[in-house]
Amino acid sequence: MIKKEKKPNNKPAFNNYWIYGALIVFFIAVNFIGVGSNNPSNNQINPSTFEKFLNNGDVSRIVVINKNKAQVTLTNEAFLSPKHNEINKPDFFGRSNSKGPHYEFEIGNLELFQKKLEAATNEGIIFSYEFKTIESKWLDILQSFLPLIIIIAVWIFIMRRMSAGGAGGGGAQIFNIGKSKAKLFDQNSDVKINFKDVAGLEGAKEEVQEIVDFLKNPLKYTKLGGKIPKGALLVGPPGTGKTLLAKAVAGEAKVPFFSLSGSDFVEMFVGVGASRVRDLFKQAKDKSPSIIFIDEIDAIGRARGKNNITGSNDERENTLNQLLTEMDGFGTDTNVIVIAATNRADVLDKALMRAGRFDRQIYIDLPDLRERKEIFEVHLKPLKSDPKLDVDFLSKQTPGFSGADIANVCNESALIAARKNKKKVDRQDFLDAVDRIVGGLEKKSKIITPDEKKTIAFHEAGHATVSWMLEHAAPLVKVTIVPRGQSLGAAWYLPEERQIVRTEQMLDEMCATLGGRAAEEIIFKKISTGALSDLVKVTQQAKAMVTVYGLNEKIGNITYYKSNESEYGFNKPYSEETAKLIDLEISTIVEKQYKRAIQILKKHKKKLTELADYLLDKEVIFKDDLERIFGTRPFKEKLDSQ
Repeated sequence: MIKKEKKPNNKPAFNNYWIYGALIVFFIAVNFIGVGSNNPSNNQINPSTFEKFLNNGDVSRIVVINKNKAQVTLTNEAFLSPKHNEINKPDFFGRSNSKGPHYEFEIGNLELFQKKLEAATNEGIIFSYEFKTIESKWLDILQSFLPLIIIIAVWIFIMRRMSAGGAGGGGAQIFNIGKSKAKLFDQNSDVKINFKDVAGLEGAKEEVQEIVDFLKNPLKYTKLGGKIPKGALLVGPPGTGKTLLAKAVAGEAKVPFFSLSGSDFVEMFVGVGASRVRDLFKQAKDKSPSIIFIDEIDAIGRARGKNNITGSNDERENTLNQLLTEMDGFGTDTNVIVIAATNRADVLDKALMRAGRFDRQIYIDLPDLRERKEIFEVHLKPLKSDPKLDVDFLSKQTPGFSGADIANVCNESALIAARKNKKKVDRQDFLDAVDRIVGGLEKKSKIITPDEKKTIAFHEAGHATVSWMLEHAAPLVKVTIVPRGQSLGAAWYLPEERQIVRTEQMLDEMCATLGGRAAEEIIFKKISTGALSDLVKVTQQAKAMVTVYGLNEKIGNITYYKSNESEYGFNKPYSEETAKLIDLEISTIVEKQYKRAIQILKKHKKKLTELADYLLDKEVIFKDDLERIFGTRPFKEKLDSQ
């Protein structure tokens, strides 16, 4: 059976803007009707021009209306004369205003105007004049209400625009603020991102692909009695690709995909958030099977009842309650799955995290060496890079970088190459980009005294020397005394990528960090404030050893780790005696490593001075310069095998 195609309805729909247009035309017509019979020409002149016409004998008749306006009719000879050709031209319809009135003007003082007319009559100028009073009550009433009508029309127009934006494209209701703001991606949407564009994240992609398969082939899983998961939570540090992975799901699923942010539920009006949640889930159920993606769900999913002294979070909690109800109300045959992303899983409400709501938590960590290489290969495709560029080298130079950081490195390297008028992006451009992202932009114009520059040189040389002599310290890559960002000098290291850290490794890193201050004390017999960031780092490391990782003998195998800042509130999970012991152990660890750094630098003081002088001369030194001054690193063989 062949279905007949429906002809498109080209009949224009009724629009309220027609009413607004009709009102405007009506008021214009009223103005013309009210004064048109008395003033068809509407040619304005001033009193001096009128006196000139009057004295020349061009005026035939004058009518004073309502004691403030004069309408002037010319004689037939004057009307046809060239000097009045602007008024004797026919109008659009071919009509000529020969009968008048031809001009009008404001008379000002009525008594003075009347005296001028009497004087002209006494001089023998022939003309007639009269006074009229014209009342137009309806016109006055309409004109008095005109501003109010315009304000109402503008208000209706604004509310219709707000209604169209809130309803997602032209709802008929005036107030659609409770409608969902979710953006719909379906087979008609051009979503170009798929799983091939998501480099790394193999484990996360596998779990997400399974969710997509649930929706495409539900019988495959339900025929054995299983139930399709109701939600998946993507958890990981910022920039690791959570939102990108959700976009790939939209491109791969080929099912309706509703995307929005957690903040889209938040509104100043009471009850709007819960209403938007209801509308979102209603739309998703109507288009089942479908996927709902909520980015940054911690905006509405924070734990309820904490620090709610003023009651200001009631609206957010109502929104969360509605979300919990909607997720728990899914049936096994609705085929709607919720995917959410956050980097603050520790603050989410426990009811949101239970099985039956977010059944799966997919952890997305920072990429490892192999995954960074894959990410580089994706972001290098649009760049005109050097064919000899070693991607393995780039991935090794960026430990701890997220996918967003790597994308930023590639973009920054292209900008640096363009600034240098290069035709291709080479290895040095990428290294400069890494330096800029990690340390900031070079500030060669910053004024530094010779004494400060010497202190900075020995400080950075102290870091480099101690790290070179310690087995577990990260190997040096580059040292500079050129100011970058907020730092006056910087040293770049290439840390080993490891999943667990032992006590001796943490102690060596702390000792290398304190090498800068130790060098200042040995060379200048005094210390400066330049080691602030170093002290912050070692204090945090020592505190973690004592209170988190249980690596201190005095405290023992106990941890006081907090999963979030509000877990213990204002109460410490240990006694005052334990607090004093913790403070003592932290101080002991830091001071012991500081003395150790001083011993190492005293032993190699001559080479420390040589390295600092070379750094003062060149401003930047590399690993090869340290090998030339110190010789082969004692643990080089072990480091090369890593």
